[in-house]
Amino acid sequence: MAKLTTKIHSSLRTVEWKNNAVIMIDQTKLPNKLVFVKYTDYKDVAKAIQTLVVRGAPAIGVSGAFGLALAALQSKAKTKEPLLEDLEKAKKILFETRPTAINLAWGLEKIMKIANEGNIVSEIKKSIIKTAKKMAEEDIETNMKMGKHGAVLFENNDTIMTHCNAGALATVGYGTALGVIRATKESGKKIKVIATETRPVMQGSRLTAFELKHDGIDVSLIPDTAVGYAMAKGLVNKVIVGADRILRTGHVYNKIGTYQVAMIAKQHKIPFYVAAPLSTFDLKSNPEDVIIEQRKSTEVTQMGDRKTAPDGIGVINPAFDMTPPELITGIITEAGIAKHPFEVSIKKLFNSKM
Repeated sequence: MAKLTTKIHSSLRTVEWKNNAVIMIDQTKLPNKLVFVKYTDYKDVAKAIQTLVVRGAPAIGVSGAFGLALAALQSKAKTKEPLLEDLEKAKKILFETRPTAINLAWGLEKIMKIANEGNIVSEIKKSIIKTAKKMAEEDIETNMKMGKHGAVLFENNDTIMTHCNAGALATVGYGTALGVIRATKESGKKIKVIATETRPVMQGSRLTAFELKHDGIDVSLIPDTAVGYAMAKGLVNKVIVGADRILRTGHVYNKIGTYQVAMIAKQHKIPFYVAAPLSTFDLKSNPEDVIIEQRKSTEVTQMGDRKTAPDGIGVINPAFDMTPPELITGIITEAGIAKHPFEVSIKKLFNSKM
């Protein structure tokens, strides 16, 4: 099994721009192999996002920005307008890969804003690349700030449950929910982690358990169906998860199964926290506006090449679910912690960043 360190080191970042190419860790190969892939075509970046070579809201946002940087380099346009047309085409292809993850739209819009502000094609291309690289650096800084804010919520000897993967592999580096866990450990507190396997693509067992084990953090793995058992037995003190989209009302969209974890935590009076950067917030949409992606049926009907269900059976395989604000204790961001009433506290966090 390949070893992975979470130290902020360029050769081990989840996604990186190097020599006019996008370098990613292929997360579909983990935990068995640590494989880096290189892309020079934005359509390949789009495919990588869609097939979960790269995943996690912050990492997807930066990957989308890098995808547009590649599209700019690929464009043969000599003047601004044709270049913008090429970028809009690339933006549409990149956005359609993961529409639920708000960071993707955020990353794409930020690059398009830079492109529209320029006039000379060569300068626009330079500005796009510079902005995308800066976004990657800022992601790491944001996660470390978030970790410091969140660490105060956790006590010595806490056992913390987490769902899916919101770690270094879901970001450019360090992590959101796992970043808080890392910061808690770095503050000198002893902690243990219980990670759910997170079906259907096992991001908890393949990625979270992999990261934490190699970071020297005590981690135990449970089936998703054992969440209630673990909480009823008193094995869990706190829960922390990441998010792919958070509305101004405090509704959280995260990997399928998060809602169940939050419901059971509420039943057992266990604090349930969400960690996400402000770029994950969608201040315009209402719950009914959010599209929940449906993933391919074979993720449920087979394991690898081995069938585990009869042919022709109907499959419902959503990628995400929505956790309502009444189940959430607090939302940890780089600007501070939002608490009830969320619509008020979230607005204050954004105002503090202005």
